[in-house]
Amino acid sequence: MNAGIWARPAAGREPAGAALLSWLADPAAPRLCLVTGSAGCGKSQLLAWLVAHGTRPGTAPERRVHGFAPLSGQGVLVTVWTLAEQLGVTARAPGELRAALAADQRRTVIVLPDLHAATDPLSLIDLVSGLVGLEHIRLVVEARTGDDAVPALKALAPAVLDLDEPHWTDPARAEAWRATHPTPLGPPPAETAEEPLNLDDPDVICTADPSRVTTAYETNLDEQGGLRAAWLRAGQSLLHDHEPADRALVLLAGLGDGADPRVRPALEQLASGAPWRLLWSRVRGDVTPPWPGPVLALASDSPGPLEGRLLVADHQGTLRLVSLSDAAPAGRLPEPVRDVADLCALPDGTVAVVDSEGRLHTRRLPTAPRPSGLAALLDDGPSASERAAGALVTAAADERATAIAASELAVALADVTGQVHVVLLGNPKGEALSERLHEGSVRALAVVDVAVDRADGAAGRTPLVYSGGADGRVRAWGPGHVPMGVPVAERPRPVNALAATMTKAGLTLAVAWGDGLIEYHRLDAQERLTFRPGPPVNSLSVTGEGDLLIGTDESLICLRLA
Repeated sequence: MNAGIWARPAAGREPAGAALLSWLADPAAPRLCLVTGSAGCGKSQLLAWLVAHGTRPGTAPERRVHGFAPLSGQGVLVTVWTLAEQLGVTARAPGELRAALAADQRRTVIVLPDLHAATDPLSLIDLVSGLVGLEHIRLVVEARTGDDAVPALKALAPAVLDLDEPHWTDPARAEAWRATHPTPLGPPPAETAEEPLNLDDPDVICTADPSRVTTAYETNLDEQGGLRAAWLRAGQSLLHDHEPADRALVLLAGLGDGADPRVRPALEQLASGAPWRLLWSRVRGDVTPPWPGPVLALASDSPGPLEGRLLVADHQGTLRLVSLSDAAPAGRLPEPVRDVADLCALPDGTVAVVDSEGRLHTRRLPTAPRPSGLAALLDDGPSASERAAGALVTAAADERATAIAASELAVALADVTGQVHVVLLGNPKGEALSERLHEGSVRALAVVDVAVDRADGAAGRTPLVYSGGADGRVRAWGPGHVPMGVPVAERPRPVNALAATMTKAGLTLAVAWGDGLIEYHRLDAQERLTFRPGPPVNSLSVTGEGDLLIGTDESLICLRLA
């Protein structure tokens, strides 16, 4: 069917349908439309018509529906997670959803039927109130006449479509429709009460309907041996069509060290069929070893002074070293860097940090080798890393830097215009090579040294740069050569983080997307695996062993392929 042609609404509701479409297309109309009326008057049927047509590919922008979450029997968390998934963002709570949508100024239309039948209408009204405050958001909310939600929604000054009012029905068309549909609409049949879930049984919550589990945890505040906290931490990841083993792995990664000691072995057994094995995780509140704080950026497995440790930047700008084997504390750098956006470690122990304003800072790892004696006297000029940093600052002087990465052979810096600048560390001139790889900002970088055959027949290595952009593309570029014309990976979501390493299995690339999906590509084997930790992913790293490190505001996770 042509997306521009809409079928007529059922039961003679053409006037109501036309009013809805006019409201959607009117830029001066209230941002909230309240659809109300008595039970069985056809409210849900009208909204089903709107969603069915408004979500078809090719629908005109002014009629497009982007998010739809039935509220009957649901709480606010299921609603937030459902909408976040449909809208391509990650959010665990109403405030996070509002912040994610506020950052994306594209027009967004959300339909929320059956508010009167939700488990927590007041929290959902708060969610609606917060979203209505965003100028680019339009909401259609259904609530039954006489319900307490109606006055609260009317206080938000909505457009009101009351289907009990006769002018919203075409009598002739309604009569014709009833002649071919003798069964009246009527109220929906009463739902049969379900047996309560055993929320402290890992096997139950890994196999039950995830919406039911979430709603049950919203109303039952008992920590259930740590399972509730792990479930709420994992958030919308759990609404996916997971196998029980995959769900158990996600919960295991979010389980705190204060959980009932019987829970972890049970989850490990359930997760045994997953493609990943959890080596360790540290989540908010852990004390043994302690959680290192929110992970804004991380670097791992670099040659030289960082080997065997991770460098982690938190929300206060503290640069911590933790053990790669279990995330136990292994020191910290004496000088913090506020508002870290990205960081990397260079082979000589220099740490390069880009802050949220695009400024480049350098620090030294405590264990980095320093010249001494005669060598220090003879070599008192800038180091190769210092020269590279200076060249990158010069190359990106006119634009705000966004991401940085390094290998043994090169260091790369990216900016908001889509450009990537690279300095080869072996180049005594320290000149930067630049290439525009993206439309819009570069959000993540990775540099890996790959084997090449030189012109003289000898084997060598050369740096390969991967960049991820707000345009939803991952590009590959060998400095000094033309970038690959086809993206390595592409999705209609921005890239949040990248990591690339030459592992024992060959060249490996990890990509974290804005909707929470992590893709792990073993490029030589053309193999792709995925994982969704739940919280938004801030940073990734892949070790030489191929282990995947994931940094979020809530956790630091280390996975190994099973």
